[in-house]
Amino acid sequence: MMDTNIRAGEAGPTPFRSSRFFCVGGKWYFTTREGFDSGPFATRERAEIGLKRFLHVINMLPAESREFRVH
Repeated sequence: MMDTNIRAGEAGPTPFRSSRFFCVGGKWYFTTREGFDSGPFATRERAEIGLKRFLHVINMLPAESREFRVH
C-alpha cells in the first residue's frame, strides 16, 4: 500500500512512499526510513502498535542524543 498523503513542510508533487509494514512467513514487521526492521509481530495490527511505541520512545529522546529521527 502506498502512502500518498502530503506531509507538513512538503512542496511539489508527493514523492513515492511504500508501506512501513511487511509480512514474511506469516509474521509481521515494520521498517524505518533508516533501514531498521522490527519484529516479528503476530499480526499487522500488533506491528502498527509496535511502530507507534517505537516512535513515541524516539520522540521522547532529547534531539541532540537521537542517532536518527523517524516520522
